[in-house]
Amino acid sequence: MYVVATAGHVDHGKSTLVRALTGMEPDRLAEEQRRGLTIDLGFAWTTLPSGREVAFVDVPGHERFLANMLAGVGPAPVVCFVVAADKGWQAQSSDHRDAITALGIRHGLVVITRADRAPEQVPATIAETQAALAGTPLATAPVVVVSGTEGTGLDLLVRRLDEVLAATPAPDPEARVRLWVDRSFTIKGAGTVVTGSLTAGTLRTGDRLTLVGETTRAVSVRGLHSRNQAAREVTAHARVAVNLRELQAESIHRGDALLTPRTWPVVDTVDVRRTMGTGFTEAPQRFVVHVGTAAVGARLRPFDDDHGRLTLSRPLPLQVGDRLVLRDPGGHSVLAGALVLDVDVPALTRRGDGARRAAALATRPDGGDPAAEVERRGAVRVKRLRSFGLTGLDRLPAGLLAVGDDDGWWLHPPALDRWAETLKRAVSAKLAAEPLAPGLPQGAAFDLLKRQTPPLPDAALLGLVVGRAGLEAQGGTIRPPGHATDLGAAEPGVAELERRLRKRPFLAPEADDLAALHQGTRELAAAERAGRLLRLADQLVLLPDAPARAMRLLAALDQPFTTSEARQALDTTRRVIIPLLEHLDARGWTRRLDPTRRQIVRSHPGP
Repeated sequence: MYVVATAGHVDHGKSTLVRALTGMEPDRLAEEQRRGLTIDLGFAWTTLPSGREVAFVDVPGHERFLANMLAGVGPAPVVCFVVAADKGWQAQSSDHRDAITALGIRHGLVVITRADRAPEQVPATIAETQAALAGTPLATAPVVVVSGTEGTGLDLLVRRLDEVLAATPAPDPEARVRLWVDRSFTIKGAGTVVTGSLTAGTLRTGDRLTLVGETTRAVSVRGLHSRNQAAREVTAHARVAVNLRELQAESIHRGDALLTPRTWPVVDTVDVRRTMGTGFTEAPQRFVVHVGTAAVGARLRPFDDDHGRLTLSRPLPLQVGDRLVLRDPGGHSVLAGALVLDVDVPALTRRGDGARRAAALATRPDGGDPAAEVERRGAVRVKRLRSFGLTGLDRLPAGLLAVGDDDGWWLHPPALDRWAETLKRAVSAKLAAEPLAPGLPQGAAFDLLKRQTPPLPDAALLGLVVGRAGLEAQGGTIRPPGHATDLGAAEPGVAELERRLRKRPFLAPEADDLAALHQGTRELAAAERAGRLLRLADQLVLLPDAPARAMRLLAALDQPFTTSEARQALDTTRRVIIPLLEHLDARGWTRRLDPTRRQIVRSHPGP
């Protein structure tokens, strides 16, 4: 299916044309039918002789309903621009042209209607219309002359429409979904239904989606309809009605959006480029921003005439390349169009940041610059760049480093070098200040690096930085390769412990003995890292070969043996034997049979 929106001045025959093409009445409201004036969006559909299915979104032409018009045209990929032969180009024709230009809609056709009322004015109306559309995406659109009431020219219009649709790029059925809601209502027996124009991706019954509006909620698709027929799945382009579970229709509004979960940035600040209209330095600082079916208040911070930052009154699901219409909140005209360049904007806190940001944005392609995004952040997951809507992600940009799979990390090597140098200095400082320290704790290293500019974004990258710095990570700490702990002032005390334990291998020194030798927790830990002692507990140390010595003695006992028998065989105390036996259990050299008995594991590798 293809979605086509109408556009044009009020009372130029848009609804009549849709009615003639589809046989359906697009005006839904009783007031619209009574007054013959489209107030809100209307919907109709048909199948062309080629078999192409077309859904029309009929929009109001009156200036007071420009917001409704923008909600209808915003998500549409194709436009049918209508100008009445007997009235010619009028004020809202210009507003609708500006809106279409701002939205970047490049596919469509121009229809001169009511030719039966003023056949002699048709050539002048065509010339006037083409002049007004010069320099816009519709400048080269085909022009068809029709009479909706008499039916003349409709066959040619259908053929031209078919040609336009054939040239329209096909959407990606596997793309993430962003369905802008244009209606929400309740159907008895079914519950809440929302409708919208599906421009990419596929919706399926049973899908879990995210609804973004005044709040963000997880929702479930109960059912789908397209062209008034139930469907298990609907693929873009299409008009679709989505039946949602456990939601009140009153809680969903036009401008809300249904999204594929966790794939869209929902943001309230974007950096943009002006695409048409009033220059940013001359424009008012407050606008109404239209995108999709949404209309939200916004404040503009201009960087220069063509670039600025928009702060929205509520977050919206936006991506790089989205087209925005900026409308005067106090009037009904389009002031400017804007293209979204960045949905994850940097903070601007220093003097001159605005000018520097303008210079950076001035050289940025419309589809974004993945290399610039990575350079600014130092490292970015590819799936995050994809969520921004950036193009050119099918291959690694020159000068970047890729880590992991296709959804892994892209890194900027100079940032990696800066992180590595910072880490080297921190490790050196740590060991200089604390000679007994095993190194810099990995948690402290990550805390340090995430405070740098740019910050290290994820602890998963710490190992890469460690390698880049020529360091090693072991036991939760980072240190130089082959780093040997210098016991320094603790050396005499450790040597004395070794002397005593060589005489009585299982007579661990008491806390008072350790204190007299100036051996605290840090000193004992350092001695253990140096391979000089074995710590069975905080204040319980033996020589490293104590387990092997114990195994030789325990193997001589009748099996199984009791804890008391083991204590006597090793000539030690209960304070030592319990943690020593637990140590042997953990190494798989002994097995505990019950609370008091153990046995040697004969298959153990031996002490």
